[in-house]
Amino acid sequence: MPLFNAKTEITESVLRTIAHMPTSSLPVLVDDACMQAWSDATFMRLAVLLAEKSYQEGGCPIGAVIVDNLTRRILGKGHNTLVQEDHPYNHGETSAIRDAGRIDFSQTTLFTSLSPCDVCATLLYRRGFARVVVGDVTNASGNEALLRTQGIQVDVLEDPKGIDLYVRFRSEQPELEMEDWQGVSGRLRYDV
Repeated sequence: MPLFNAKTEITESVLRTIAHMPTSSLPVLVDDACMQAWSDATFMRLAVLLAEKSYQEGGCPIGAVIVDNLTRRILGKGHNTLVQEDHPYNHGETSAIRDAGRIDFSQTTLFTSLSPCDVCATLLYRRGFARVVVGDVTNASGNEALLRTQGIQVDVLEDPKGIDLYVRFRSEQPELEMEDWQGVSGRLRYDV
């Protein structure tokens, strides 16, 4: 019997536990009825907690969660590990896609704490996602229109905690933000 079920109050600590648990272990922790009751805002909160995890690890605060549209089961989740893994494009979205593995994304929704960059937006439509929910277009935006032209339903569900976290990150490490968006050359241009 899973620890979290439909009667479980979804608190910040419950979501943190789910954020830190490997996706493959979630069926042991959370039953399907629990996740079916979750709102989009709950999944977005989970993406923001993953962004916070990256920030606490010294990385860029961007997190993402992939959910099956029918069952609302979490299929993949991840956070930006540009710094932690010394990987130039392991963003929150790509990390969640890697976690989900080789699946059909056409019946899924990706919740991302920040508007996707050009690389991630391209990957989202090339992999055939049905829907993308963006948690912050205040600090970064632009690819929502591109995703819509590719037939993806895009919804904006801004999360104040995620927005504040990214503002703090940008003020503390503007050169790292530039590298995340534009590669090392962007960081070098910033340093000049």
